[in-house]
Amino acid sequence: MDQNAIGVFDSGFGGLTAVKELNRILPNENIIYFGDTARIPYGTRSRETVLRYAREDVAFLRRHPVKMIIAACGTVSSVLGTNSPVEDIPFTGVLFPAAETACAVTKNGRIGVIGTPATIRSGSYEHAMHTINSDVSVTAMACPLFVHLVEYGYTNRDNKITRLAAEEYLEPIRNAQVDTLILGCTHYPIIRDIIADIMGDDVKLISPGEEAAKFAKRCLEERGMLTDSKEKGRNVYYVSDSVSMFRENAKHFLEDAAHGQVFSSRI
Repeated sequence: MDQNAIGVFDSGFGGLTAVKELNRILPNENIIYFGDTARIPYGTRSRETVLRYAREDVAFLRRHPVKMIIAACGTVSSVLGTNSPVEDIPFTGVLFPAAETACAVTKNGRIGVIGTPATIRSGSYEHAMHTINSDVSVTAMACPLFVHLVEYGYTNRDNKITRLAAEEYLEPIRNAQVDTLILGCTHYPIIRDIIADIMGDDVKLISPGEEAAKFAKRCLEERGMLTDSKEKGRNVYYVSDSVSMFRENAKHFLEDAAHGQVFSSRI
């Protein structure tokens, strides 16, 4: 058994969707979250910048007692690919758990991926899924406005602005007749209802944050690293910018206030 925390990092708030799922399926585990809110978004940065930011985020989490690290950022996961920035503790991004699930659930072999420009430009999801199943057909689309719309709270199912953007972004995905769609940025599950309305009931939506949380549970179980505590785990949040802004935005991702301590900290 290992009483250390699970470390999670993201460019800002989107990784909280992974935290929410970790709290649900591993309620006794402690979570240390770092949101690099001063440098959001990562999705429009160069590959070299994203890699530097990822190394710095990992280094920040390693200052704390963590037993596993999750890169709950679609952009970082895509840029890293199969490369792990740590060797002595388990690590996962959100890409491969989502890719594995998508390949497992598709029935017609047509899978869609939406993500930030950096994620789509990397081609990482296509590569991962073709490694798992070379026969799948992948249609990818960058949706750069989604992160900003979610960050500013334009998340209501009836929001005309977000719905209009989603209709335009998703048209090529719909035309490809996919039966599975990966929401390749951890912000996107917040507008899942809008995406589901446009894609229709027959399309399975895959949340990378949820799949990463499931992967973390399997990984820690296999290694005998789950906590043996019977008490509810604690969440501690660190951000590189405003604490009050984080608390205000966190409720969009956690569907509640950010229970736990929140600290502003330099990387």
